[in-house]
Amino acid sequence: MSWLEAGTTKNGEGHGVPLNRDAILALRCVQGQHERWCFTYRGKRMGAIGSAWKRSLKRAGIEKFRFHDLRHTWASWHVMSGTSLQELMELGGWKSYEMVLRYAHLAPEHLSDAAARIERGMEVVSDNATISLR
Repeated sequence: MSWLEAGTTKNGEGHGVPLNRDAILALRCVQGQHERWCFTYRGKRMGAIGSAWKRSLKRAGIEKFRFHDLRHTWASWHVMSGTSLQELMELGGWKSYEMVLRYAHLAPEHLSDAAARIERGMEVVSDNATISLR
């Protein structure tokens, strides 16, 4: 579990973030480069990424992309992989369900699953022009 400290999040409150194996592997790649921080520049903790982010985007030829867009990508990938909106709300630290509803359209299959919950087995009882189901 990683911890986002108060004052470092959009709403100013800290919260815990469970890390998956990919995230842990990425962090291990920089382990030991600094005694405490994983995001550093020239041996010091990165306080802000503004100018470095802009230069990186320019070098990559990417336009109209904000750092915060990465959070939206992360949330979208979660929903498309089957993470429930309730789980996403907790993972992302959103305080209201309405904020995560913007991702609901990315997993419309959940509605098919919901519709199927009340299915009952039916069979065709006639093969003529008028078909009856039982």
